Amino acid sequence: MFCESLLMAAIGQYFPGLALSGSLAALSIELGKLNWLQANGISVLTLAILLGMVVGNTVFPRIAMASAAGVTFSQQNLLRLGIVLYGFRLTFQDIAYVGISGVVIDAMVLSSTFAMAWLLGTKVFKLDQKTILLIGVGSSICGAAAVMATQSVVRARTEQATVAVSTVIVFGTLALFLYPAMYYINEQWQLLSLSPIVSGIYIGATVHEVAQVAAAASSISAEITNTAVITKMIRVMMLGPFLLILSVYLSRRQSRETINMTSRYDTHKTNGRITIPWFALGFSVVIALNSLAILPGAIVSGITEIDTFLLAMAMVALGLSSHISTIRRAGVMPFLFAASLFVWLIFGGLAVTIGVTTWLG
Repeated sequence: MFCESLLMAAIGQYFPGLALSGSLAALSIELGKLNWLQANGISVLTLAILLGMVVGNTVFPRIAMASAAGVTFSQQNLLRLGIVLYGFRLTFQDIAYVGISGVVIDAMVLSSTFAMAWLLGTKVFKLDQKTILLIGVGSSICGAAAVMATQSVVRARTEQATVAVSTVIVFGTLALFLYPAMYYINEQWQLLSLSPIVSGIYIGATVHEVAQVAAAASSISAEITNTAVITKMIRVMMLGPFLLILSVYLSRRQSRETINMTSRYDTHKTNGRITIPWFALGFSVVIALNSLAILPGAIVSGITEIDTFLLAMAMVALGLSSHISTIRRAGVMPFLFAASLFVWLIFGGLAVTIGVTTWLG
């Protein structure tokens, strides 16, 4: 009886929020099937957060008390599981298609963009470190999913993640129209000699989200689209190692700060415990498992559908917890910061792509 009571209490606590997040996630998935939205690179995750924000700023405040536990569970726990299962979309065999050039370009664009984010964020825009990290990761790796995954590692506030995801939506959407326009201008004026493979690598290495990459490239050619999407997926693979490195760095920095604080009172030194995000490890392990092609294609396809639903629930939960006033309070500086990274991705990413492909062939 006692266990039953606990179970019923848990269901009553979490069910309303999970039901709300799940319903809006299902709606975003159905809307995401519309041809117009697909053609314009509006991904399911983008729709999910937008739906969440609409409901979060209208109806949700009235039911927030009853739904809070389930919404928080979706935003935190289901997100981590979704990141792990996202690995079933990737294989190490993808690397062979774009070759070593694609991998090197991805790594250089990621590292240079993140370094640029840290430099500009701290020295020029004077933003708080967690906002810098989230916007930097969203720009340099894979958009909203990377922001949410990093939020769990750095323990950023919901409003900081909301602002970061908003920048991904704004500049990722702008990229949908800008990149094809740049391609056709270059074709007309013959400013640069870029093969379809090089053009695809450039798009995949610099546009924010997978859906945005696919939409931007598909308006040019099928060959460029294939190369761009594979290059982007390789970039997504780098999320796991990045989160591991970031977690180790933050743990060691916290350890040093603790030692500095305690050394004022005594000479005893303690070793800080390094916290490794389990979902980052799980993400990498799942990619390795999927690369072995052990599971039948039908099962992998089913898992990826479940994963899309879990990630959509997490994005809905973020939207539900966000308020338009939060973005207004953040001001224009985070968007100017994200805009500067967007400019770097366009021109710095192009320079890296041309340089590496010329060097490596």
